[in-house]
Amino acid sequence: MKNLSQMMKQAQEMQGKMQEMQARMEEVEMTGQAGAGMVSVTLNGKGEMRGLKMDASLKDGDIEVMEDLIIAAHNDAKRRVEDYTQEEMSKLTGGLNLPDGMKLPF
Repeated sequence: MKNLSQMMKQAQEMQGKMQEMQARMEEVEMTGQAGAGMVSVTLNGKGEMRGLKMDASLKDGDIEVMEDLIIAAHNDAKRRVEDYTQEEMSKLTGGLNLPDGMKLPF
């Protein structure tokens, strides 16, 4: 029973830390780029787009190229957000041994 009590206490602490992390994720911003920096997309930690910048030289270019660059920059920013989130989660769950396949948040 002592082990279960300790596990419940850890779960409550983890829940508080998760709430703090989720609040911080709204403030974190990651920028992805494409086309050697010609297009930049900025996302917050929740994946919401906060900014889009495009080099002026793209305005007279092929629309499909612009679309591809925006998508590539978005995907780069998304990967950065996911990497950051994974890193922060591993800091949180470092002392908690979760069974294989079990991820937080549930």
